[in-house]
Amino acid sequence: MKCITPDWPAPERIKALSTSRLGGVSLGGYSSLNLANHVADNELSVAQNKSILVRKGRLPSQPIWLEQVHGTTVVELSGAVNSTVPIADASMTRSSNVVCAVMTADCLPILLCKKDGSAVAVIHAGWRGLLAGVIENTVLSLGQPQQILAWLGPAIGPGCFEVGSEVKNAFVEKTPNMQQAFQQSDEEHFLADLYALARITLLQCGVKRMYGGEHCTYNQSDQFYSYRRDGVTGRMASLIWLETES
Repeated sequence: MKCITPDWPAPERIKALSTSRLGGVSLGGYSSLNLANHVADNELSVAQNKSILVRKGRLPSQPIWLEQVHGTTVVELSGAVNSTVPIADASMTRSSNVVCAVMTADCLPILLCKKDGSAVAVIHAGWRGLLAGVIENTVLSLGQPQQILAWLGPAIGPGCFEVGSEVKNAFVEKTPNMQQAFQQSDEEHFLADLYALARITLLQCGVKRMYGGEHCTYNQSDQFYSYRRDGVTGRMASLIWLETES
C-alpha cells in the first residue's frame, strides 16, 4: 500500500495518512485500493482493501466512515460502538485510538489537529461543502483556531477543475477576495482552485499554519482516483487519530 504521510509539525501522538490508489486488489476502473462500498466495485475486494488499510496503515481500530453528502455537519466521535453510519462531511475526536476518516476522488480532504495533541479532525471539502461552511464548522468544533494545524490532502488541481460562473459568483459573494481562486476559461466558465479556497477560508477562521496542497488527482492518474477524469472510479481515504499517550 502506497500512502502519503502529512509533512507537518504535528505532535508525536497524532498519526495521519492519505491513501493513493495503489496497493489493493480491485480491478478495472477501481484498480486497485478502492475503499468505497457505494461504488459498483466487488464487495469482497473492497473488504480486502479495507483490511489492507488497517494492517499496513497500522490503524489502532477500524476507521469510522461517514455518509458524505456535501454538507456542513461535523460529528464528534468518542469510540463508542454505534452501528449507524454518521451522515456528515467532517468528524473530530478527543479520544485516543478513534480513527476519523473521509473518502475522496477529486474533493479536498483536510486534516486538522491541535498543537497540544488534544484533538484531531478530518474534513471532506468539495466546492459545495466549502461554500456552505464545512471548514468553519469544523474549526469552531475544535476551538482555539490559533492552536490548529491544517494539512491539505490530494485534490483536483487548479488547472483542471472547471466550474460555471454561478459557482464562482457564489464564492465571491460570500468572500470577495475568493476572486483570486478563479481563472476565467471562457465566457461562462472558470478554473477553480480548491486549495486556494480552503486556505482563504482557514485564514479567515484564524488558522494560520497550513501545509500540503501540492497534488492533483486529475493529472496524476497513476497515483490517484479522479471522478472528473474517469467517471467510474474508486475512492481514496484520508485518516487521522490520536495515539494513547505513554
